[in-house]
Amino acid sequence: MKRLLLVEDDRALSTGLTDAFRLEGFDVTLARDGVKARALAFEREFDVAILDLMLPGRSGLDVLRELRAKGRALPILILTARGGESDKVIGLELGADDYVTKPFSLRELVARVRALVRRAGAKEGAGAPLPAATRFALGDAEVDLEAFTLKRAGTTHALSRREAALLALLWERRGRAVSREQILRHAWSDGGDSVGARTIDTHVLNLRQKLEADPAQPKLLLTVHGVGYRLQAEA
Repeated sequence: MKRLLLVEDDRALSTGLTDAFRLEGFDVTLARDGVKARALAFEREFDVAILDLMLPGRSGLDVLRELRAKGRALPILILTARGGESDKVIGLELGADDYVTKPFSLRELVARVRALVRRAGAKEGAGAPLPAATRFALGDAEVDLEAFTLKRAGTTHALSRREAALLALLWERRGRAVSREQILRHAWSDGGDSVGARTIDTHVLNLRQKLEADPAQPKLLLTVHGVGYRLQAEA
């Protein structure tokens, strides 16, 4: 039975989601504020989390930021009434794996949560290959894919599972163009059909913010127009 951490302060919605996911076979633990959510996420092991952004005590973004800063690779889906593009981008930048905006389809939400669980299981097993070297240098950055971290200029950045999968693919094929279709098959292997080019571009932008000295003038993670991206790594 997969363990789900549900973080939602709306009582009617949290009760409905708890019942729905239990019927789907999940072991659901509920937190109705950011402080409780943070404590549970660090004290217990979960397979996936649904995280609301607007919470009492601490915001969902604060909880997400701290989890990723401390290396917690728990798959997290943001569930929020904030539908603006900036909120989605911030969530992805902080390491969220997916997001759904309210109002939402319960069927879609369940499908997305299951996809996150499958992807996490594949990466822990043999289904998602990593390059032979899971630790490598890119320019002045040090990447550790097993720890989901990227260190540069004295700062350690947390990598989301998708960012790590994207870097793994680009490193394995460094010096060669990697198409968006290849990226979808690798980093979004369960549910890639619902992901557009804009989502990939957003993750690449996030990686450049962590990797490049000047993200506006990238030297390592390059765009191959009409194709996808290339990692111009030093030997």
